[in-house]
Amino acid sequence: MNPTFASIAIAGPEAVLTAGSLLTLMIGTFGGGDKALRGLTWVAVLILGLAGLTLLDDPATIQRGFDGLYVADAFSSFLKVLILAAAAASMLLALPYLGTARTGRFEYPVLLMLATLGMCMMVSADDMLSLYVGLELTSLASYVLAAFHRGEARSSEAGLKYFVLGALASGILLYGITLVYGFTGSTGFGGIRDVLAGMQERSLGVLIGLVFILAGLAFKISAVPFHMWTPDVYEGAPTPVAAFFSAAPKAAALGLMVRVLVQGFGPMALDWQQIVFFLSVASMALGAVAAIGQTNIKRLLAYSSIANIGFALVGLAAATPQGIEALLFYTAVYLAMTLGSFLVVLQLRRADGAPVEAMSDLAGLSKVQPGLAAALAIFMFSLAGIPPLLGFWPKFAVFQAAIAAGLLPLAIIGFITSVIAAYYYLRIIKLMYFDEAGVAVTSDGGRANGAMIAAAALFCSPVGMLVMTPIVAAAGRAYFGAGITVSSTSASQAHAACRTTPFTTMS
Repeated sequence: MNPTFASIAIAGPEAVLTAGSLLTLMIGTFGGGDKALRGLTWVAVLILGLAGLTLLDDPATIQRGFDGLYVADAFSSFLKVLILAAAAASMLLALPYLGTARTGRFEYPVLLMLATLGMCMMVSADDMLSLYVGLELTSLASYVLAAFHRGEARSSEAGLKYFVLGALASGILLYGITLVYGFTGSTGFGGIRDVLAGMQERSLGVLIGLVFILAGLAFKISAVPFHMWTPDVYEGAPTPVAAFFSAAPKAAALGLMVRVLVQGFGPMALDWQQIVFFLSVASMALGAVAAIGQTNIKRLLAYSSIANIGFALVGLAAATPQGIEALLFYTAVYLAMTLGSFLVVLQLRRADGAPVEAMSDLAGLSKVQPGLAAALAIFMFSLAGIPPLLGFWPKFAVFQAAIAAGLLPLAIIGFITSVIAAYYYLRIIKLMYFDEAGVAVTSDGGRANGAMIAAAALFCSPVGMLVMTPIVAAAGRAYFGAGITVSSTSASQAHAACRTTPFTTMS
């Protein structure tokens, strides 16, 4: 078979998404315009489903295409399932919202599909060049989505802030890539790893390039200190867009960070572990403390996402197979918790038809909307990591991985910040169940959103433990079936070895 056609066959999800996004764009342009929004959304969801079906026949072996720029393995397949599911949910939950908004345009599902295409490319990137292309495709679509309500000052401001800071982060990332290429002579992750493993002395140029690359990737996952855009963009962007930003891009960027650090810079683990350790601690601490004074539910969820990224990075900081598996498990559960929370917010309306954004609007919700209040309580308890809800187990897994790797201080900091963060989650529950209603709140989100809320709440409840074992098993297969390997040596032993050798080869 022609090498190009063979590569396209390997990249099944990306091929389906590329054709599907172009198809929906043409249908929207020539076949009804904005009136076709609802129909196009369901067509887009169908296309996402077809892209997911192409993953079913993925072989157990690792396949590479496009001259080593693209890799298809169990790791990318696991993350693509999460990304496609989150993108489909983000499309459906937006329908009632866009149906009543003045900016209900058919471009919304098209932009979401293009962003999803970029994210799928990110988790399958095996080279710095394909990494950058996928990242920019996702970013450009996201900038437009953030400013989708272009007639509103808040939305335009959110899009502009996201664009300016995102362009700066992309420049930093690209500069880091050029430094790494200049000092290693390769942009492929495997080539970089081989060069680093053969070095006798530490390369300061590669280290500086790694710092720049991590800075650019940290922006994409909203890790402190590169989080400054997150609260403002979440507040100003349309709520469905904020829900999308909190879910699928986070999963893609975390997966990309794992692949870059472990597969590309594995021999420099002792260097990037320290950086990830700092990112994790700073994100957990700021996300827990800064959310306490928030009065806007979207800003609170933004700081919640920052804190959760910090918890997920605990698994990466461990730099062990157990840590990577825990990170993947955490990502899967986090998507359900955060999308469920945004779904409840989207389902609520004030008496004047305005969307609910102020936390005070949730006062007395249990008396007027007991079902939604119960679902939101489940999501808040789960985000807080309170057993026996499902959200407890991923936190337990990442902390356990950190302790096993000798990072007991990191686990202790994570536990303390979890207790602090529980305050603002419980504050919402207190508003719903113990305060008197201040404003009239109604439910207006459609049956599809109601079904997704029920499914997400059931998943995050103790019932979700029934599917916990298959998720953990899938995360294990994703790691062991991928082309990435890390050493099971504990962090304390690795630091001891660092005194004699500048790099530790991870195998």
